[in-house]
Amino acid sequence: MIASVRGRVAAVSPDGAVLEVGGVGLSVVCTPSTLATLRVGDEARLATSLVVREDSLTLYGFADDDARGLFELLQTASGVGPRLAQAVLAVHAPDVVRKAIATGDIATLTRVPGIGKKGAERLVLELRDRIGSIGGHSGAASLSLPVGGVSWQDQVRQALVGLGWAPSQADQAVGLVFAELNGEPAPAVPVLLKRAIQALGRAR
Repeated sequence: MIASVRGRVAAVSPDGAVLEVGGVGLSVVCTPSTLATLRVGDEARLATSLVVREDSLTLYGFADDDARGLFELLQTASGVGPRLAQAVLAVHAPDVVRKAIATGDIATLTRVPGIGKKGAERLVLELRDRIGSIGGHSGAASLSLPVGGVSWQDQVRQALVGLGWAPSQADQAVGLVFAELNGEPAPAVPVLLKRAIQALGRAR
């Protein structure tokens, strides 16, 4: 198993990144919150999980070991593969997922595309006793709060520019996401970043 990779970030795309490790470019599938921490040209370390299929080898990358561990735990539940586990972490920070499973919060779990009421109930039933402690990890959860007084708009804009979009495009996407909120409380930054990327895709 490839537990982690460290190297120069060679490229970043909406759904993954390429890290040069020992002269080899490794393609790593990442959530928006993980991608927001990467900058082309910088060195980065990603906790990773290698998913082996008959016709493919897919390397999933995470900002920390905690997120990777939850990604792997989610896949032990019936009907949950790597793509769905990745979708869970794209929508919610690890501690949010743990709390939802531990408390049986079906509404939070069904916000993930691909998880219906029965699927959420199955996650709670199968993982509640194995989900571990809640509230004890920082990681991506901290992205839902202002960092150093920086607003979510600035965080999303900086992440989009880091992913390769022009500042004007980033401003446009942030404006669209802000309008969609319509005065409602803003969710976690990874969720907002995902919405911004989707808005940019629609604008093309």
